[in-house]
Amino acid sequence: MRGSQFTITLLSLVLISVILALGASEDGIRFTDVTAQAGIKFMHNSGRAGRKWLPETMGSGCAFFDADGDGWLDILLVNGKDWTPRGRKTTAALYRNNRNGTFTDVTRGSGLDIEIYGLGVAIGDYDNDGRDDVYITALDGDHLFHNEGAGRFRDVTKDAGIQNSRFGSSAAWIDYDRDGKLDLFVANYVQWTPKGDLWCSLDGATKAYCTPESYKGNSSKLYRNLGGGKFDDVTDSAGLGDTTSKSLGVAVLDFNNDGLPDLFVANDTQPNKLYRNLGNGRFKEEGLAAGVAFGEDGVARGAMGADAADYDRCGRPHLIVGNFSNQMLGLYHNEGNGLFVDEAPQSAVGRSSLLNLTFGLFFFDYDLDGYPDIFAANGHIEEEIGRVQPKVQYKQLPLLFRNLGGGKFGPVAAFSQPMVARGAAYGDYDRDGDLDVLISTNNGPAYLYRNDGGNRNHWLQLKLVGSKSNRSAIGAVARLASAGGQQWQMVHSGSSYCSSSDLALTFGLGKDTTATGIDIQWPSGTKQRLANVKADQRLVVQEP
Repeated sequence: MRGSQFTITLLSLVLISVILALGASEDGIRFTDVTAQAGIKFMHNSGRAGRKWLPETMGSGCAFFDADGDGWLDILLVNGKDWTPRGRKTTAALYRNNRNGTFTDVTRGSGLDIEIYGLGVAIGDYDNDGRDDVYITALDGDHLFHNEGAGRFRDVTKDAGIQNSRFGSSAAWIDYDRDGKLDLFVANYVQWTPKGDLWCSLDGATKAYCTPESYKGNSSKLYRNLGGGKFDDVTDSAGLGDTTSKSLGVAVLDFNNDGLPDLFVANDTQPNKLYRNLGNGRFKEEGLAAGVAFGEDGVARGAMGADAADYDRCGRPHLIVGNFSNQMLGLYHNEGNGLFVDEAPQSAVGRSSLLNLTFGLFFFDYDLDGYPDIFAANGHIEEEIGRVQPKVQYKQLPLLFRNLGGGKFGPVAAFSQPMVARGAAYGDYDRDGDLDVLISTNNGPAYLYRNDGGNRNHWLQLKLVGSKSNRSAIGAVARLASAGGQQWQMVHSGSSYCSSSDLALTFGLGKDTTATGIDIQWPSGTKQRLANVKADQRLVVQEP
């Protein structure tokens, strides 16, 4: 009998090993690496040449968006460049979706094929012409690209009045004043130049990449959309000027449910910021009072990316923040009284992420059961970290946490390829209903993971199109009711790290075949209701 039990146990271990090797989760859903068969051959260039300059550790981001307006998600991968000319040219890469699971590199001649030290990307239709425009943050100066149609873009940075050369990282489109035009928030990192690069070391003998404590901070920027393709820098008048910040991530959320979009800004070794929108063109910083500025030990952590979602269906958005290794993720539960409580230290989310350095991360419903799950893209900044911290790896596995309900999460073994991940985005690129994952790495390849099996549950996708509101419908809230309960999502830009996910909303319905009602609150104040909507379809909903 004991021998039989031993055999069964051994077989179970073998089965688990096979599952891990194949990248399948315990519920049978698999994230399949389809990078090669999809035709994606991108390699990120950090410019590293042995000098260990700080920016070499930071980039870059990625995006899912419909570049050519055909209804299928294309892919944009942001790139860096060499510090000195070496006879090679590296640019961002634009891949057109061929609608058959493959992509074609259409970068050349797209207008995005310019050489910059790029970091982040934000997608939004800033001029309401029905085409998604592209904002790319860059060490040597950000760029705004207007979508001219048919996959062609025009650099309009100078004409738009945007001037930001402050080590821009993540960015987000936000209609903070609800005038129907998308404004732009840009997170800026630290004051760094090649001449001002500092010498740091892990062992006291050889140079290593410095942490941001060594450098002065930079204020982030808020650009108000004036219309006519023009923007005005309103950072200081809006109350967002702060030269102590070292910002890497931004999440747009309405944390107090007053109908105004607020900003959470993740800072690296400086207190995180939570800016409450006062509705008069100004913001008030409440991060310390809200409990999101520091870790539970009262120390500012090395925060990278961030996202917000209502993961327990309480009606309020909560926060997740990616932090440095030995700091674990931050999972801040919104208590509804202006306070947040970090649930990570008492949960599997904290225990499983302690040794990881997380950049890109987001909430998404990978199994379509109606409860947002968590994805985290991880990778260290220092190749030699294992010499001084043997438990910490340079290349790290992505993490997936399944929402178990009741505010609990469980780790899921869904990825088997360690990498030095940075940006991460989600979107349904093959239009089968479930959400796929795009990951960018530092000085390495990009990865496209297809979600196989997530659509065994029912789903609905809503592509909202504003009329009086901004055309991208950023800030719109959709509340869905079905037999399994109620859930809601807000259309938002930003989140993750330096990346942009699909702006369409994907609702998991579990076993429900119908949404009994969908109520949409548009940024303009218009309310719209859809009744008895059949599951397993993608709807384009126009604001009345």
